[in-house]
Amino acid sequence: MNGSAVFDADDPVVGMVHLPALPGAPEFSGDFDALVERALADARELEAGGADAVLVENFGDAPFYPDEVPRHVVASMTRVATEIRRAVELPLGVNVLRNDAAAALSVATAANADFVRVNVHTGARVTDQGVVEGRAHETLRLRETLDSDVAILADVAVKHSAPLAERPVEELVAETLERGKADGLVVSGPGTGRAVDADLLETVVARRDDLGADAPVLVGSGVTAGNVADLLAVADGAIVGTALKEGGETTNRVDRERVATLVDRT
Repeated sequence: MNGSAVFDADDPVVGMVHLPALPGAPEFSGDFDALVERALADARELEAGGADAVLVENFGDAPFYPDEVPRHVVASMTRVATEIRRAVELPLGVNVLRNDAAAALSVATAANADFVRVNVHTGARVTDQGVVEGRAHETLRLRETLDSDVAILADVAVKHSAPLAERPVEELVAETLERGKADGLVVSGPGTGRAVDADLLETVVARRDDLGADAPVLVGSGVTAGNVADLLAVADGAIVGTALKEGGETTNRVDRERVATLVDRT
């Protein structure tokens, strides 16, 4: 699997489709068809604005299941991802929060998507869901079972979490790529919409280069029109959500003009 081959762009901007609460979640609106239509509208706005890929995520499902989500969540995500796949021609990714890599991979494979984001692929992190453990051993074997070409983008020190014990970032990068066999890495700030630490990003990229790995490093939070050029001078791409929404609010709809402005500055 070649992670760099996922995106047909030198410095890809991956736009987020943050789904409202799905059926079964506390804040579900009761109108699933309207939810699907909103997701499709966001995906189309991202494409029209010049984004290079789309990543769909069950952002509205808080409080999140720590690992395995119920079957109805998998079914809802599959429906949404399949509809988006039909609506836009961009590479498509899936993230099932908080850390159900098996569900994400299954949804992505069924929907003919291109990649998944896995928040904790190797090791363990302390989160608001408790201790979340990586299941790289299961995820890679499931991909073989499904005969899937879906790429795995794995976070390093994912946002909204803390380490169980301090370890050098260089070790985390090496283990995620070499032992966890991730196809790409994601580096984020401490929370949604918050800027990544520049030193951390540079360390992750340098260690990737030292390993000679053909794995893109993407910034996973805090990317704006004001800083995207500087970030992409170091990283290989960016996953952008909040900055592309109306009024810069994470839960608002995608704003095509914001997308175009950010993309123009890459």
